[in-house]
Amino acid sequence: MDNTRRKFIKQSALIAAATYAGTLTSSAKSYNRIIGANDRVRVGVAGFSDRFRETLFPCFQNHSKELNFDIVGLSDLWNYRRDLGVAHIKEKMGHDIKACRNNDELYAMKDLDAVIVSTADFQHAMHTVEAVKAGCDAYIEKPFAETMADARAALKAVNESKKIVQIGSQRRSGENYATAAQYIQDGKFGAITAVDLVWNVNQPGRWRRPDLVAKLKREDIDWKRFLVNRPDDAFDPRKYLEYRLFWPYSSGMPGQWMSHQIDTVHWFTKLKHPRSVVANGGIYTWKDGRKNWDSMVAVFDYGQPDGSDGFQVTFTSRMQNSVGSVGEVYYSNGGELNLITNKVSPNGGLKEKEAAAMGLKPNLLAPFDLSTKEIKTASDANMGGDPLTSGHMRNWMECVRSRKTPNAPVEAGYYHSIANIMTNAAVRTGAKATFDEKTQEVMAGGKIFKY
Repeated sequence: MDNTRRKFIKQSALIAAATYAGTLTSSAKSYNRIIGANDRVRVGVAGFSDRFRETLFPCFQNHSKELNFDIVGLSDLWNYRRDLGVAHIKEKMGHDIKACRNNDELYAMKDLDAVIVSTADFQHAMHTVEAVKAGCDAYIEKPFAETMADARAALKAVNESKKIVQIGSQRRSGENYATAAQYIQDGKFGAITAVDLVWNVNQPGRWRRPDLVAKLKREDIDWKRFLVNRPDDAFDPRKYLEYRLFWPYSSGMPGQWMSHQIDTVHWFTKLKHPRSVVANGGIYTWKDGRKNWDSMVAVFDYGQPDGSDGFQVTFTSRMQNSVGSVGEVYYSNGGELNLITNKVSPNGGLKEKEAAAMGLKPNLLAPFDLSTKEIKTASDANMGGDPLTSGHMRNWMECVRSRKTPNAPVEAGYYHSIANIMTNAAVRTGAKATFDEKTQEVMAGGKIFKY
């Protein structure tokens, strides 16, 4: 934009700020900037994580030239990773970017339009609040939130801001998943009777960063800023770098893995959250000081609140044997919808002999392909510019320009967070977890679950 247009937009924002003072923040950047079709969209990065470097950034690069997006700044609390990130992005983008010690410095940058957030799990919700209050659209890695207080705060901030927020649930941008959603919602599958979700790996090093842990010193980071709103805790480089192994910095399996798969249940059925969940988990193999489980099972009850229908969803996950890998299979009385093979089949449906015994007709689904091309669902978080994440990133970038609702809006993150928090509560308390619609709180053992 030329200087005259920039000046006009800033003046307009200041007028809006006076009108709506106190709604978000007093900064002119808290109000909508108009991004023209030919204007470059200036993007900041919050957190130079492995996920950003290996997947989100390559996916961004797949579309940045065509859609005229650029990265102009990076925030990371650790100087070592901050320097690595700046050098890496500079090499790939061909120009310097601003190094920021924290998100305050990032959002102080002039004319920042959007941000990609790939920080620690427990920080995502509060970093969403920061982004939209700074006037930025945002791509937010999942899980959206690990406590209901954080989830409610972030949902409210996004809805008040009218910003474009895409949650990193990339299945929502996959052809096979979109076809499955339409097939189920059109009534072709019949009533869902059960869903099996599985996520198995055999990786002793999953979520471990021993080499980086050895490098990190207390003086290298702002530990209190890292904690955000979590209880005060002594500095621990493992909790900073291997946070997925330690509650309350991450729920581990529910937040990292289940959030993807439970989101498809909500999407396909248009249900917002489970009616209840029971779950169990433990550390059975990798006894390396972690506090989050290396194996778990959760059983969900889904359906209408009045109990007029329903079905069970099971999520199983282990980290010491990869048989089964990653899979999602939906069942009806007529067969299965399999997102491993991407096919609908009559497998397991009601056959003629069994139907006749009760005077019923057989119920067998016609074979149907969910995708015109082979799509592999990855168990690894860092897959390069994989098609699902690349399509999801592009959808966000296009929506930043069009102002249309992205494939995984903030509500998708809010609802997967409810299921994740219910699961975490059920395992940690040993009680059935439910959700109170009135208070928007997860309940377990008659108490609100917080930490």
